[in-house]
Amino acid sequence: MLIAREVTREYRSGDQQLSVLRQVSFEIPQGGFVAIVGPSGSGKTTLLGLLAGLDTPTSGKVILDGHDLTAMSENERAKLRGEKVGFVFQSFQLIPTLTARENIQVPLELQGVSGAASRADELLERVGLANRGHHFPMQLSGGEQQRVAIARAFANSPRILFADEPTGNLDATTGIRVFDLLESLNRESGSTIVLVTHDAVLAERAARTIRLSDGTVVGDTEAAA
Repeated sequence: MLIAREVTREYRSGDQQLSVLRQVSFEIPQGGFVAIVGPSGSGKTTLLGLLAGLDTPTSGKVILDGHDLTAMSENERAKLRGEKVGFVFQSFQLIPTLTARENIQVPLELQGVSGAASRADELLERVGLANRGHHFPMQLSGGEQQRVAIARAFANSPRILFADEPTGNLDATTGIRVFDLLESLNRESGSTIVLVTHDAVLAERAARTIRLSDGTVVGDTEAAA
């Protein structure tokens, strides 16, 4: 489903060339649940952006569901993301002037999918917010907002979901509930999930953990059966 081949990302800072990622390689099969962990500054979020086609590597390749992202234009990558990719962020990124239900409908309407309203209602029920669809983000708790964001991310039945610190703004108990939801959606939908997290307890629950340090992969372990 996802292949990183010797991915390197460098940035120019003045007269210096800074290497954020160096020769990162791994493969993730369809339906996998992978946590990417590492200390601050290790390159986790940069790697996630490259895997999702939000940025391109200085060298190396990223292949998403058979598509070489490094050989595609920005518009081609954007189209592919709309068709195959979902995103969940630490800051929720809900549209404040839309209700929870309307936020979930947005990606469906952008894709011209019929039945957006009924799909939104189905997802609200799935994430335990069937009675909160008419509420605006500011009327929801942090955990509820993140559940709406997850429902929105799954609206288009993505082949792969990228989550960047999705529990970072939540208390421990709410964070566990959100992680439980991601796990159940992974099992039920078969969507691949790639999760960046600083929470070691949650990372241990993923089926596989890729550990970064100073821009390189220093560990890649499967969870015990």
